[in-house]
Amino acid sequence: MARTRWLDSEEMKAWRAYITTSVDLMKALEQDVDRFGITMGDYQLLAMISEAPDRRVRLCDLAEQLRLTRSGLTRRLDGVLSSGLVARRPDSTDKRVAFAELTSKGWNLLRRAAPVHLESVRRLMIDHLSRAEIKALGNAFTRIEKNLREI
Repeated sequence: MARTRWLDSEEMKAWRAYITTSVDLMKALEQDVDRFGITMGDYQLLAMISEAPDRRVRLCDLAEQLRLTRSGLTRRLDGVLSSGLVARRPDSTDKRVAFAELTSKGWNLLRRAAPVHLESVRRLMIDHLSRAEIKALGNAFTRIEKNLREI
């Protein structure tokens, strides 16, 4: 049986700060996009579609980017589809493939919400970190993400 590797005081401080701060940060960011009638999940989905060529992305690719199952993506899309922010479009050459496409209504909402969201990201996080800390944070989470994908 493997021996438990307890966290030392610095590791515990980092872990607890991450747990409490990440929850608080997401709550604050959620409040900012709520005024636009969307959730952070909706915002993330809209932003990812907006970055794709022609503002449309295959549903299977979108599910992967959002780390969702197919049924999870279906649930995530329900609200943005019914509110007209995103349209579901079949592929003209392969009926098994479908795309999520940002509508003009979705694009206009995202153009209004993005500056508010990005100002909050800066005010609540980025502006409190040095360039070196930002780089270190990016590198750390890239390694963590890579490890999680390999599990």
